[in-house]
Amino acid sequence: MVHKYVRSIFLNHFGAERLKEKLLPQIEEFVNKSLCAWSSKASVEVEHAGSVMVFNFSAKQMISYDAEKSSDDLSEKYTKNIDGLMSFPLNIPGTAYYNCSKHQKNVTTMLRDMLKERRISPETRRGDFLDQINIDMEKEKLLSEDFSVQLVFGGLFATFESISAVIALAFSLLAEHPSVAEHEAILKNRENPNSSLTWDEYKSMTFTLQVINEILRLGNVAPGLLQRALKDIPVKGFTIPEGWTIMVVTSALQLSPNTFEDPLEFNPWRWKDLDSYAVSKNFMPFGGGMRQCAGADYSRVFLATFLHVLVTKYRCTTIKAARIARNPILGFGDGIHIKFEEKKT
Repeated sequence: MVHKYVRSIFLNHFGAERLKEKLLPQIEEFVNKSLCAWSSKASVEVEHAGSVMVFNFSAKQMISYDAEKSSDDLSEKYTKNIDGLMSFPLNIPGTAYYNCSKHQKNVTTMLRDMLKERRISPETRRGDFLDQINIDMEKEKLLSEDFSVQLVFGGLFATFESISAVIALAFSLLAEHPSVAEHEAILKNRENPNSSLTWDEYKSMTFTLQVINEILRLGNVAPGLLQRALKDIPVKGFTIPEGWTIMVVTSALQLSPNTFEDPLEFNPWRWKDLDSYAVSKNFMPFGGGMRQCAGADYSRVFLATFLHVLVTKYRCTTIKAARIARNPILGFGDGIHIKFEEKKT
């Protein structure tokens, strides 16, 4: 019941229909604005800049957050949360875990105050994700105040970190594999070259979506997927006891030579001929089946839109590359620093 509600509310605000009817042009406008700002700088560390961009847009949809007007830098607080996410749980001042807990408490307190204000003062409502929870609290027994606050906190976290890491990985992988033909064709086929990106144009980005799949395959942004065994599960002569937690290590599937030839090679063209059944069992960047992440379409649309604006309007120069590592979360050392220049028309 909990999973059904959580999936439903996220699809309502970030699913394919919402993207098609409302969010796509807003994402394009936000990406345009962000890249314009980046181009005014000597260079940009793209993972951090990407995380700020995606977070600010997601937070606008969820809690009507306006980064330019707010006195709180929420993206910075969330970034510091990530620094302690996989740290040793030593709750002593100065440790990563302690700092992570402190920033999480600050954010949840702010969200709790915001939720209370919306409930008390109808004039503060914005028609966003938080307002939807506010309305649903009156009829859904599972929506306690604590659960609602954690749902918003977790939703904000989930919508930005994975996308920003993939954006950073894209700059590393695409440096030697630029492809703009598909996007130039979209502009050429428009009656008005300056019109907004449409849903049909997004769906026509066949190669771009293959590129995104390949980046997601190599990136394995999440260390793994966690499930709990509801009963004893026999596996190749062994038994996983009921109640045990199972971690599906997606990199073992997505980097398997049994499914993906030369699995460490960046090859988006491979997706043209891959068997759909094999892919469904071995490609799980957003989970699988009924438990697939409700933000999967949102992530793909944001990434495709970002790449579309990038390759049609900007030139990129790598100022400083980075060593990519997983420890256990995808990381980029000192960062990937890029110089952005707007193309002359």
